[in-house]
Amino acid sequence: MERFKVLVVDDDKEIRDGIEIYLKNEGYDVLKAGDGSEALRLLEDNEVHLIILDIMMPEMDGIQATFRIRDSRNIPIIMLSAKSEETDKIHGLSVGADDYVTKPFHPMELMARVKSQLRRYVRLGTYTDTGGETRVGGLTLNPESKELLVDGEPAKLTPIEYRITELLMQNAGRVFSINDIYERVWNEQAYNADNIVAVHIRKIREKIEADPKNPRYLKVVWGIGYKIEK
Repeated sequence: MERFKVLVVDDDKEIRDGIEIYLKNEGYDVLKAGDGSEALRLLEDNEVHLIILDIMMPEMDGIQATFRIRDSRNIPIIMLSAKSEETDKIHGLSVGADDYVTKPFHPMELMARVKSQLRRYVRLGTYTDTGGETRVGGLTLNPESKELLVDGEPAKLTPIEYRITELLMQNAGRVFSINDIYERVWNEQAYNADNIVAVHIRKIREKIEADPKNPRYLKVVWGIGYKIEK
């Protein structure tokens, strides 16, 4: 069985070392970095399957690092943030993070998030493979390459954005509430999920719609939820 490699990025050495212990106990290989710049250097030379990334760091913070990582990589990113950094958490999701955990956190909660993100990344989670492409208008979803084409051009979706798009496209015309989307994609009970889902929906629209403010595909059904228009 493949051993997954996790990159832990935090300027607090005790936090890095503590997370490393739990990750290794779960069978993961671990790389560590003290800031975003060091993390980018490690990514150049190593195959990494998931990143745990603190928001507040010197030299290059987690927001800047996520933005740079998403230029070329689609691996899951879990952000660490303090309770006072709510705006930063939403910003982190908007630039491409997949999930966040608030400090102080229970190590086993973080391990559960790591496992959940890796399951989605390797396609072993909530959904089954349909065995072929899903097409809605100019959108084409390929389950084998995990790629979405928009009028023949690839859209750079994060893993979470891909899973939301997959759910809605494979059920085109069906309306899903915010809680439905969260529970099916994140595979956990929804709690205050409105902002999280809304940020990801906005980012998907920016990537698939010619005019995100007047969407052709990804529609809101006011008071109910979202759907992909047939």
